[in-house]
Amino acid sequence: MSLLEVLPIALLGALLGLDVVSFPQAMISRPIVAATAAGAFIGNPPGGLLIGVVLEMIALDTLPFGASRYPEWGSAGVVGGALFASQPGGMPGALPACLLAALLTASISGWSMVMLRRMIAGRLARTRDELEAGSRDALLLLHLSGMSLDLLRGALVTIVAMAIFAPLVRAIVAVWGSESAASHAVVVVIAAIVAGGALWKVFHSVRHVLWFFAAGLLVWSALLITR
Repeated sequence: MSLLEVLPIALLGALLGLDVVSFPQAMISRPIVAATAAGAFIGNPPGGLLIGVVLEMIALDTLPFGASRYPEWGSAGVVGGALFASQPGGMPGALPACLLAALLTASISGWSMVMLRRMIAGRLARTRDELEAGSRDALLLLHLSGMSLDLLRGALVTIVAMAIFAPLVRAIVAVWGSESAASHAVVVVIAAIVAGGALWKVFHSVRHVLWFFAAGLLVWSALLITR
């Protein structure tokens, strides 16, 4: 990919990385949305959707709230979706290689969020007196600078990840030996196991959630059958 081709992907990664915590928290940073949008940018929405579903199954294991540390799936979904959507259809090894790139990006991007929060905390400490005095300008500056830095963080993570993983994915696909169907099956089985473990934890930690899940599954099945 050239720099001009990567820039729209970087902008998308920046916007969806911002959605994770800073603004607007509209769930557009979920992997299934982020990867599909990235695939649409490349011109292959179904490819983005496929890896987005796999990433979403893995992301179910993380609960992004409170003081917990977690992978940042917005930018990672964009990277995974863009990489997989740009591969020729049916290429063996494309899905596992792109999934690995997305998972590594999610981990690195999660670390970058921690570093950014520490930087913002330092800025907060330096302006504490102004904030306690009720300074509107200090409050606006702190909020807007924090959001701007988060936007920049998402863009940088996406650009660096694409620069590193695009040639790496091409190299892996070039030497991959197994059939495409087999590699897809391995990835889906692993993702299903992770998603099943995440659901199992939720079922045992939240009362009655299993019944709500079963009711939703029945309604979905009925709608699917009656279409």
